[in-house]
Amino acid sequence: MNTLTPTWSDVRRIDDAAQNVAKFVFTRDDAVAEAVLYRYPTYEDRTVICCSTQSGCPMGCRFCGAGDHFVRNLTSSEIVAQVEKCIEETGVNPASMKRLQIMFMSMGEPMLNALNLEVAIRTLHVLYPNAALLISTSAPDVGPDAWTAIENLSWDVPPVGLQFSVHETLDHERDKLIPFRKKLTLSQIVRQGMHWYAATGRRPFFNYCAHDGNSAADDADRLLCLFDPDYWCATVSVVCERSDGLPATNERQRKLATDFGAMLVQRGFDVRVFDPAGQDTIGGGCGQLWFVQDWMRQHPDKARPSIGAGRPEVHAPTAEA
Repeated sequence: MNTLTPTWSDVRRIDDAAQNVAKFVFTRDDAVAEAVLYRYPTYEDRTVICCSTQSGCPMGCRFCGAGDHFVRNLTSSEIVAQVEKCIEETGVNPASMKRLQIMFMSMGEPMLNALNLEVAIRTLHVLYPNAALLISTSAPDVGPDAWTAIENLSWDVPPVGLQFSVHETLDHERDKLIPFRKKLTLSQIVRQGMHWYAATGRRPFFNYCAHDGNSAADDADRLLCLFDPDYWCATVSVVCERSDGLPATNERQRKLATDFGAMLVQRGFDVRVFDPAGQDTIGGGCGQLWFVQDWMRQHPDKARPSIGAGRPEVHAPTAEA
């Protein structure tokens, strides 16, 4: 099956060959999406695809380039087509890939498009049965039925993983970073993750973007109080600049992430540090979406302001900070 041709009218590829990453911008008259394709170090060894579930995003996250506008939910075919195109571009039989990871974390909030996401995941599991499938969510309060449906999906499709974007250790600080009002609190995220663990037997992740205001020892201690390392894994992400004119501060961000990751390791967490390739050159990092921002500017009739519009952005600190 290939749904690409009838689904997207145009696909643009932007490469950073030196960093083994390519970005794909999918457009049609009423929507835009991005997917990022990584190889580590070859597609045969490990292929990672980050794809979009919405065009724009209503969550308004202040570190994300799509945080100011929302267009619409993507259909299941539009989600699947992104992955199909990326797989096609590898030139490798996906069945021969030692590791294939498909992550729903490029643009959009997956749980606000849960029905189409479920259809897409079930379709992708049939197409690529060896693929790990990761849902990364900022945890909007979509009600117990939607969360139960994700638990059932994760039981039916064993490669499904679940990650909660936490990013702060205090709810009032998280409200500033993620201004979408109807979302789970940190303690509710913990309970929801434990429900998922009980239903699947698999450990969920919490994702944490470390910056100068949230990467002290006290923050690590608060995370330890919230998330039991026996049941939770941690991802510490490098904050990527949402503007294509500000890539030079990234070394500072890398150090913040690795140092904070080390603090979590000391507290017993299984930690991975996510430092996406291509973020300084093609906007390959999660949340940058430089080309989407340009599409939004050119289509003001399609892109409605989200709750994030007009709020202060989160930037990387300068090297002197």
